[in-house]
Amino acid sequence: MKLLSAVFSNFRLLRDLRIEFSTDQDRPLTVIRAANESGKTTILHGLQWALYGDAALPRKGNGFRLHPIDWDHADGSVVDISVVVEYEITTHRRSGGKLIPNRKRYRLVRFASERVDSNKRRSSSTVKLFQLTDNGANEIDSPDSQINDELPQDLREVFFTDGDRALSFIESDVAPSTKRKRVETAIRSLLGLAVIANAITHTKTSANELNKKVREIEPTSLLSNIASDIESYECKLQQSQQELDRLTHDLQKCNQNISKTEQEIYSVLEHGNKESLVEELKGVKTAKKLIDEKINNASKEHSSLFRHRSIAIDLLEVVLDAAFSKLEQLHNEGQFPSTTIPVLKGRLAAGICICGELLVHGDKDSDDRITHIQKMIAEHGTTDEIKKIQTDLYYSGATLLQHNVDEPDSWREQLSCITKKRNDLDEQRNEMGRRQRMLERKIAGIPNSDIKGLQNTLREHQQCRDQILQQQTALSTKIEDLSKSLAELKKDRDARLSEERRGAELLAALELSQDVSKVLSNAYQQITENELLKVSDEMNELFLDMIGASTEQRALIRRAEISRDFDIIVHGPNDRSLDPDRDLNGASRRALTLAFIMALTKVSGVVAPNVIDTPLGMASGYVKKSILNIAIRESKQLILFLTPDEISGCEEIISRSAGKIFTLTNPAHYPKMLVNEPPVLERKVLRCECDHLTSCELCERRDHEFN
Repeated sequence: MKLLSAVFSNFRLLRDLRIEFSTDQDRPLTVIRAANESGKTTILHGLQWALYGDAALPRKGNGFRLHPIDWDHADGSVVDISVVVEYEITTHRRSGGKLIPNRKRYRLVRFASERVDSNKRRSSSTVKLFQLTDNGANEIDSPDSQINDELPQDLREVFFTDGDRALSFIESDVAPSTKRKRVETAIRSLLGLAVIANAITHTKTSANELNKKVREIEPTSLLSNIASDIESYECKLQQSQQELDRLTHDLQKCNQNISKTEQEIYSVLEHGNKESLVEELKGVKTAKKLIDEKINNASKEHSSLFRHRSIAIDLLEVVLDAAFSKLEQLHNEGQFPSTTIPVLKGRLAAGICICGELLVHGDKDSDDRITHIQKMIAEHGTTDEIKKIQTDLYYSGATLLQHNVDEPDSWREQLSCITKKRNDLDEQRNEMGRRQRMLERKIAGIPNSDIKGLQNTLREHQQCRDQILQQQTALSTKIEDLSKSLAELKKDRDARLSEERRGAELLAALELSQDVSKVLSNAYQQITENELLKVSDEMNELFLDMIGASTEQRALIRRAEISRDFDIIVHGPNDRSLDPDRDLNGASRRALTLAFIMALTKVSGVVAPNVIDTPLGMASGYVKKSILNIAIRESKQLILFLTPDEISGCEEIISRSAGKIFTLTNPAHYPKMLVNEPPVLERKVLRCECDHLTSCELCERRDHEFN
């Protein structure tokens, strides 16, 4: 199936819009270029509404307005809304050893009316399907059935992909059971597993009905009792199998919880043990406090050094050395200490001159001598005072200088020592400060969980796993015993049935039912195992190719797979499971989703359009180009709604691969975003034929995002 065109009338922003899609085998890409709020998602909703009705709308259409929000009541209180989709289906017939294509064109019309009031009352939509031939349009009965055959409702999100909502296949904020169900539904529908599963259920129901007929042959006979036992055992076996399936899912959930908790523990330990870091922080703060005390003491010691006499001695050392040298010279020359005046005074007191004569008053010669001595004392008094000072300086200076020499360190050395001590203490304190800040950052960066709590949680999950495994073991044994007993009962029943004519007919029907059920079960198992493995391998190859990851290099992402329980799982180094929300960036998550969709489509062999809204969001550089290239390569018809930012850097790829390109513009963007005033007053999407490299008067934007 390939889409040819679509016409929208009064569908929200799409008042009157027609778009065509490329069907060129060599250029399968259609690009609808549009900025945000320019109708991309609305077109996606419109196409799905046309094909599937209200069930495809957000909230299944409940409270979801379809008519334009600025509809003028003058145009009527009831709005007619329609979407017309033309598409082509190609079948092949073999003729002369060649496959001859047979193309048929169809026109699908969905119509509804909606009142313009607060209740948004809308009539039930009407859908019509016509086959277009050279002779006109022939209406097809049961259009919903044909649409479901070509594009099943279960696969709506596979072929019509919202770039954001598609992440629900993998993101962890969606419940695991919901993700698993979406993946399982898509795979079962596209691979035809649902049909086989329904057939298996039908054959089992038929077998049960046949077994009931066995009891009706002779209600009181042993055969009837055996048939009743078979029915009871099959019921128990079915219940036990359902319980085992439930335990299997519980075990998977438990293993996921174990893996998640182990990852949380690893993440916490990767940043450090919070408790040990807190203890280390306390030690750092204590050490910093001791250093502060030492710094305070060193400051006091430094201050007291400036009150010590050694500072004066060191500062005056040059002057003192010169003065003392002079004093020492005078001392050596006998200039001091002076003893003349003390001797003369002593002699006067003793009454005997140094010459031996008496110094007694009353005698003329003696008086003359006394007068002469007194005159000498008077004449030498001033000089002697200077010599006395010189003497004091000499002896006190000698003592001072000698004391300075006896001290172990000079003042300069003490100053140097205390300065070094303070610098060392300051550096130690700075280092403690750095360690404190580093520890505080580490503690702040650790998730708000403690190791002990996580370890207790891990033990609880492990205990839960062990209990489930124990229950599984017991239940598996029970199922084996029930199966063995059931096989013996059926063998006994079949032997007794073969002895009676009517029983032989029932036996043949039972054997046929069992054979059909066995064939279907084997087919189901083979498709599940083989085809699911093919989808998984193809998805892995496409995904790694899209993100440029190589298993031979040291890449974070090593592989992706779909488990037997339909979980999409990503593995990193050492086969460690990665959390898509935390361990994959936005571009990788989109790439994984698109890889799953492309792989599923490829393996199933279904030819259908891939309509994708903003597939390259959050992607850039190599990954963006790679996603686009691979999507084009793997799609038979690829329809992309792209913003200018998504197109940027991919112009060459689009030019090479696109068969149809056009631009949509929202007039409401004038004047802030659009350069020119639009030619319409209504709020509606306008189309122009500008491609991804050009712009016109209608679509030219002020930020030049289209140039």
